[in-house]
This record gives sequence, C-alpha cells and structure tokens, in this order.
Amino acid sequence: FPGLTDVSISEDIPVEGEITVPVGSHSPDEDFSTLDEPVRDTIMRDLKAVGKKFVHVMYPKKSSALLRDWDLWGPLVLCVSLALMLQGGSADSRDDGGPQFAEVFVIIWFGAVVITLNSKLLGGTISFFQSLCVLGYCVLPLTVAMLVCRLVLLVGSGTISFIIRLVVVIAMFGWSTLASTAFLADSQPPNRKALVVYPIFLFYFVISWMILTFTPQ
Repeated sequence: FPGLTDVSISEDIPVEGEITVPVGSHSPDEDFSTLDEPVRDTIMRDLKAVGKKFVHVMYPKKSSALLRDWDLWGPLVLCVSLALMLQGGSADSRDDGGPQFAEVFVIIWFGAVVITLNSKLLGGTISFFQSLCVLGYCVLPLTVAMLVCRLVLLVGSGTISFIIRLVVVIAMFGWSTLASTAFLADSQPPNRKALVVYPIFLFYFVISWMILTFTPQ
C-alpha cells in the first residue's frame, strides 16, 4: 500500500502480552472419566448410592433421589435376598426350594413390570426403569420383615410367634406401600392416582402374604 513504507514504530514503545487465543477456563475435572478411576472407587461410589436409596425408603418422604439416579442393583439384591430367605431349606435335592426361589423372583419382577406398564398407560410421567427402581427398593421393609420372621420362627411356631409375625408383616407392608406411593403418586394424573395405588397395594400384599405364610421345612 502506498505510504505505509514511511510509517515507523518507535523502539521506545513496549510490546507486551501473549499471543494466545482464550478458549475459556478448563478444569482438570473435565478430563476425568469413570474409566480412569480405580475399580475400588467405582464400587464404593455405587455402594454409597445404593445405601442412600435404602435410607430414602426407610425414611419415606417426597424426594426425587430414587427417580433421578435410578439403578437396579438394589432391587436385584433385595429380590435375591428375599427369595433365598423364602426357600424351604431342605437338604433333599428333590425339595430344595428351587421352584420357590423362581416363583418369588418372577412374582417380584413380573409384578413390578405390570405395575409400571399400568402406570405408563394411565399417563404416568416417569420412565419405565425409574418405576422399576422405586418398586424394587421399596421391597426393603418386607425383606426386613422376612428376616425378623425367620428369627422368630427359630424360637417357636406357636400362637405368640404368629401374632408377632403378623404385626411385623402388617407394619412393613404399610411401610412399603406408603414409601412407594410417596415417590410415585406425584407422577400420576390427579384423577387416576387410585388406579395406580391399587395395583401397588396388591403387589406388596402378595409378597407380604408369602412372608406371613412361610413355614420352614
């Protein structure tokens, strides 16, 4: 360009700064991935998450914890534990409680799937796996009831034993029902909540009946 050759820059003018392109702050945590962490840390984090959900169930209140961070590890552990405790425990290979284990497993998971499908058909706003997560975690009080009943049956199987087991099972049945409805009720249309709560009531009632009528072989 004509005239630019006459322009000179004084050597007294300091030239400062860095020739960089700002791209925003970058935190080292952004490069962190669960694939890079030790297996022990991953297991402990998952165990803490499951433990927190157990606390939410034992202290039922309206919370999105079970819905936001859903998982099926807790329901699987509870289902297996309950099915194992409901086994007959016979040493005979022809009567080892195997079919009963399968029955409990199928009743819990099939019942949870049916309730979830019913909720979705009635206009529920939560996802399929979120509902399974809540229903599965809310089996925890009934699992505790089964454990107490097994301990009571070790002492005896008379009338007093039955009354104690009946009170425990009824209390835990109500606990499971209230806990599940506390998490699921708000996700349903107001005029259809009864249609959603009734199958949940039947679901936990069947499990409670299996626990109450259990007698070791």
